[in-house]
Amino acid sequence: MTDTNELIRLSAADLAAKLSAGDVTSVEVTQAYLDRIAAVDGQVNAFLHVNAEEALAVAAEVDAIRAAGGAAAEELHELAGVPIAVKDLIVTIGQPTTAGSKILEGWHSPYDATVIKKLRAAKMPILGKTNLDEFAMGSSTEHSAYGPTRNPWDLERIPGGSGGGSAAAVAAFEAPLALGTDTGGSIRQPGAVTGTVGVKPTYGAVSRYGAIAMASSLDQIGPVSRTVLDSALLQEVIGGHDPQDSTSLTDPFDNLVAAARTGNVEGMKIGIIKELHGEGYQAGVENRFNESLELLKDAGAEIVEVSCPNFKYALGAYYLIMPSEVSSNLAKFDGVRFGLRVLPKEGPMTIERVMGATRAAGFGDEVKRRIILGTYALSAGYYDAYYGSAQKVRTLIQRDFDAAFAQADVLISPTAPTTAFKLGEKLNDPLAMYLNDVATIPANMAGVPGLSLPGGLADEDGLPVGIQLLAPAREDARLYRVGAVLESLLEEKWGGPLLDRAPELQAPALDAANTVGGSN
Repeated sequence: MTDTNELIRLSAADLAAKLSAGDVTSVEVTQAYLDRIAAVDGQVNAFLHVNAEEALAVAAEVDAIRAAGGAAAEELHELAGVPIAVKDLIVTIGQPTTAGSKILEGWHSPYDATVIKKLRAAKMPILGKTNLDEFAMGSSTEHSAYGPTRNPWDLERIPGGSGGGSAAAVAAFEAPLALGTDTGGSIRQPGAVTGTVGVKPTYGAVSRYGAIAMASSLDQIGPVSRTVLDSALLQEVIGGHDPQDSTSLTDPFDNLVAAARTGNVEGMKIGIIKELHGEGYQAGVENRFNESLELLKDAGAEIVEVSCPNFKYALGAYYLIMPSEVSSNLAKFDGVRFGLRVLPKEGPMTIERVMGATRAAGFGDEVKRRIILGTYALSAGYYDAYYGSAQKVRTLIQRDFDAAFAQADVLISPTAPTTAFKLGEKLNDPLAMYLNDVATIPANMAGVPGLSLPGGLADEDGLPVGIQLLAPAREDARLYRVGAVLESLLEEKWGGPLLDRAPELQAPALDAANTVGGSN
């Protein structure tokens, strides 16, 4: 019998190897993760819904196929039987999809997102849906209508956002893999502050069909994992062209796992982005970043500095483009067609009044703030001054990337300027919260792929630091190649994976009023 504590700490690739060899069954693995969720999620609040019955049924099916042998067993995907968690922004049949909002509380989708269909085809048991900032709007997962998620490294700190639930689930050993969405850093920034790997693929490399839209020109589904190889394995499962997504690329992305397994950096040029480190970055973050550069240099890479002068405008442009698209995308939540409906207490019962009452009650403060900002930016007389100007800045950022990639094969920066801050510390200061995305936003504005991996622990607080790698569009394999090398070098320096140094969750359960956990 395999020790369950050891089992849940294995990488997805190692779990897959054990499953294939018959050393363990998928039911054992899935049950071990469900037991872990039951034991610790009351503290972390990573899950909004736990999908135990279906997950165990899929696991049992995989075990039966393997036991029977033959062609069916040989055709199983490498990750068949490996459990996964899914951000609750991605629609699934048989489970609620809330987007972290009261306006969709209890709502069940009549269809599966394309990525969910791919997970089902690969026979990966879906453990449940993870917590997020409402409609993915936030950098801390404090804006969820169902209570904040907490960082497993320190339960008084944020796990990043908006995909803090997915990152925390992986960091707390409640899932070996998870899906997230990244609009301005919502996979990479949580990865940085929880010591996990987060990847934003090239825009269009993974179908967005079935992901509740926040900002359609920026959103991207991607993997959350504990290792670079695990993310590559998952991206190959969920990626590929989808005719139901008009922005889906037809390019093949089938060399990612090979790149992660055979990576090297000898002779590569790695560009330090002048504008994305230094002043404003925590000293411990800078120290780990500089150490990573030295490791890459010693491994044969050439380190060069590149300048992207328009990156300093990225944050401002993003917070005009994104709210404008939010304003449009969230118009469908009107209290008429689906979701919450609140009737006005007095006066005529018109559609406009029902819509007003429903949106007032169903949306949280951050969602309302962004809808108002976006509606203003798109209004007559202001469109050219705000939204139009922001789109011009976006073009300048894309040109900066083009110039930088003419000088370097990949770019490198800290993923976030600081380690995880305390819950509530920036909740009433939206501008301070937005600054957490300063290093991740440019990739979304240009559609290029980005990967964050653990860079070590900050000197000041002993919390995880993330290192971000960026590559040209369609060159996701390059990220996995360099990321796997850097991960190996850093693990050699630390004496093992960073998460092995995370404190065990032993704190008493939090007040039920402040957490949802896996009970709903």
